[in-house]
Amino acid sequence: MTSPVISPMTKLFTTFISDESGATAIEYGLIAALIAVGIIAAARSLGTQVSSTFSNVATSMQNA
Repeated sequence: MTSPVISPMTKLFTTFISDESGATAIEYGLIAALIAVGIIAAARSLGTQVSSTFSNVATSMQNA
């Protein structure tokens, strides 16, 4: 019996299938995007509250 000859294309395909570094990079990118969306949502909410507080302070100072 002779051993089967593995072609360079088969080796390349096997290496490509077993390599998970690209998938890991995509996962990190998705996590970073999710964190960015959370930060933006929190900043917008906080910005609205701060603006409202400053408006209340300005109104109070004008009425004083």
